[in-house]
Amino acid sequence: MLYKYKKDYEKIVMGFLSYLTDFKNIRNLKDEMKLYNQTDEYQIFLYRPEPDQDFVGIVGIQMTEQFVMLRYISLAPNYRDQQNEFNLLADLAHAFPNDEVLATPEYARLLSDFTRQNHG
Repeated sequence: MLYKYKKDYEKIVMGFLSYLTDFKNIRNLKDEMKLYNQTDEYQIFLYRPEPDQDFVGIVGIQMTEQFVMLRYISLAPNYRDQQNEFNLLADLAHAFPNDEVLATPEYARLLSDFTRQNHG
């Protein structure tokens, strides 16, 4: 299940972002958080596999009129497997049923594998 970012979740989101190489630098991390606090074009969702579980990851997206761009996924170490990635992507597709989901080059193969498995 995906939960849209709100300010109350900021520290949780920052923790998940810090798993990603680009955000190990505190300046980059703070700049990224500004995107989510200042514009609707960039959105972040927290992910939990079941409603009664803690958050185990995040997904960052960029919204355009034509599509949703998957920017990154960050999962807790114990949840870094294809099944959790695919479940998160399924939730993302469900959240935006009328939009095509595309991915940055880093996540293109994951999205392609997910699409092939689910529509293939």
